[in-house]
Order: sequence, then C-alpha cells, then structure tokens
Amino acid sequence: MSISFDSHAPLSRAGDEPFDVVIVGGGSAGIAVAASLLRRQRTLNLAVIEPREVHDYQPAWTLVGGGVFDVHESRRPMRSVIPKDAVWIRAAATRIEPDNNHVLLDDGRTVRYRHLIVAPGLRLAWERIEGLATSLGKHGVTSNYRYALAPYTWQLVQSIKGGTALFTQPPMPIKCAGAPQKAMYLSCDHWRRNGRLDRVNVEFHSAAAVLFGVAAFVAPLMHYVKRYRVNLVFHSTLVAVDGPDKTAYFDVADENGKLTRVAKAFDMIHVVPPQVAPELIRESQLADAAGWCEVDHATLQHPRYTNVFALGDACSAPNAKTAAAARKQAVVVASNLLASRAGKPLPRRYDGYGACPLTVERGKAILAEFGYGGRLLPTFPLDPTKPRALAWFLKATVLPWFYWIGMLKAREWFTKTLD
Repeated sequence: MSISFDSHAPLSRAGDEPFDVVIVGGGSAGIAVAASLLRRQRTLNLAVIEPREVHDYQPAWTLVGGGVFDVHESRRPMRSVIPKDAVWIRAAATRIEPDNNHVLLDDGRTVRYRHLIVAPGLRLAWERIEGLATSLGKHGVTSNYRYALAPYTWQLVQSIKGGTALFTQPPMPIKCAGAPQKAMYLSCDHWRRNGRLDRVNVEFHSAAAVLFGVAAFVAPLMHYVKRYRVNLVFHSTLVAVDGPDKTAYFDVADENGKLTRVAKAFDMIHVVPPQVAPELIRESQLADAAGWCEVDHATLQHPRYTNVFALGDACSAPNAKTAAAARKQAVVVASNLLASRAGKPLPRRYDGYGACPLTVERGKAILAEFGYGGRLLPTFPLDPTKPRALAWFLKATVLPWFYWIGMLKAREWFTKTLD
C-alpha cells in the first residue's frame, strides 16, 4: 500500500532532503509513469501529488452513454492505484517554481524535488459556454465528459421518441477528439435499431473544418454519417445553452471568417466543453505560448528546465490527447528521466502515438491509431480504416481490464518506442 501524507506530515522520507521525483497529477499519465519509474528503480524516493480520492477510467464514459458499460466500473479508490512504493500527497498543487525546484500546495506546504514530472491533465472549461453549468443534467442537456452525466446521456437516448438531437465539438485541442462523434454514432445506432431514427433530426456541430483530423478515417466515418442521416455543420461553435427554453446558440463562421449567431431548438443536446491548460501550468515558467507545459516533442523533456518532463493532456506535444498516448509516453518519460538522473543521453523517442477506437455502431469500431503528422501506426496487420468486431471487443472489454491491471501497473505490452 502506498504511503499517504496528511496535512501535518513531513514532505520527504528523508527529513529535509527533496524527493528524487515528484509527479503532479494522479490521473492516467501520472499513475502510469509512477509505476513505470518504480518498476525500473524501486528505491526512488517518489511522490505523487493528487487531491482526489477516486481515479476514473474516462474512456469508458462513451460506452456508459451508449448503454453498454456500468459507470461504477469506471471508478476506483485513488489509494488502490497509487504504486505501493510511492508517497501519495493528498493535496492540490497550486504553483510550480522550477527555478527553485519547488511545488506549492493548496494547504501552504512546499514540496521539493530533484526531478519533476508534470501530468495534471487539462481543465474542462464548462463556464465558457453561457448557461451550460445550470442546465447540465436536466432539460435534455448532457455530456459524456463527466462521470455523473454519462448515465443521463443513456437515459435521454432511450427516452427520445423524435425531435432534434444536437451533438457538439469545441475547438481543438480536446481529450479524445473522437469522443464527440462516438456519442452521436452510438445514439443513432440505438435509434436505428429501435425504429426511431427516421423521427430524429441529428446534427453534429463542430468548430473544426473536417470530420476527423486524420484523413484516412474520414471516408469510413462518412459512411456512418450518411447511414444515420446526420447533418454536419462545420465551423460551428456552441456558445450558449438555454436549458429551460431548450435552445442552443452557435457562432457559425463563413468562408471569410465572419460569425453569425444561430439559435437551434433541441430535444437533446450532447455537449463537449472547451478544454484548456490548467492554471497551474499556464501561469508558470514551464508554459509555452498556448499555456501547455513545453516539451521536446520526441523526448518529452522541458527545453529550458532539463530536470522537468511532462506527459498526458497537459504537455505541449501535438499528439492526440488519449489514454493510449499516455501509455506510450510513460515509457519514454520513465526511461529518459532515469537516464537524465544518471547523466546519460536520453534513450527514448516518442513518435506521437495515439489511439481512438471510434465506436461507429454497437458491436463495431474503427481502431484509429496514428502518430505525428497523421501517420498511421496500427498495432495489428489489418486494414485500420475498416469497422471491426475485434476493435469493439478491445474497446469494450479488453482495454478497461488492461487499464487497471496493465497500464497502471507498468505492464508495458505493445509500448515499443523509438530509440
């Protein structure tokens, strides 16, 4: 069992000595890299700063919204996933001072480190859509991006008999860029199977200019867009929701960039919130111009503070922000950080790998795996653009199991990286 520090405990196992490694964040990236480091060097004096008492497997929430996964199975106590040789500091980091090798906590304490790993994730900016916060979870307004709301998505999908269903996607970057579409496809498939699709007007409003950022997957996704008779509206950004009036407001850009405010009535709306770098990073010396933790895209080492590494959703590498990306990044960061500690060249290179199992219908998914520049990086010797039952089985059954007993326990199968 991991050691846990309460608010009155010292912040190092060795008196005034700093921790060898401090990890900010106990999400997928933070726990995976902690386990990876301790598997390689169990004697590390390593701490994880994380205030939450629970740990979520967020990729399952799309399945919850589609009625094929129990939301309670997506959450476990944080204590159960912190590596047993790590120190768990149950507090929130509020400030990083890389010039002093310090992290400040919300209870006034200071954590000292020799090496820092930045993995706090990103922040869901619900407040950037006017009226959304007071409408979520009622009036037909839902989102699979929140644990408590994914079951409500499924309730709405089951209850709707006709009318208009809106699905939205904000400007990039967002975590799991395919998730907005997955909610739509699973909903449409349910209505099709139950003979209701003809009575539901489905619209997908995306701030992007294209359906999916990797061109190879656009054609197979368009097949399902046509199958479900979805009206695609690009360059359309949700800016406000009036839940009681069941009206959504979008800013739609024309070819010259001129915005027009458009009102859309809905019976159901699935909202994906804007997503931003956490203030902890944005206001630190570690941030790049966009507010993310600046890293070398290959080594994941900070270019100015060489004892700092980052991975997961908060780092500046231009990869898809997915758990699959964090799984491979953890190996790169663990290997390179230990080499840095030993004064050796960094041995690992990250190729931008990310994966997005696109659940286009119940029982079939397109396993989109790609790296920097949209280069396809399939794990299996099969056409990656074809919907398959195997990809569904991986998404719905294998990957949740593997997440808890594999990725978070440093069982690093299929994590070959460049060196």
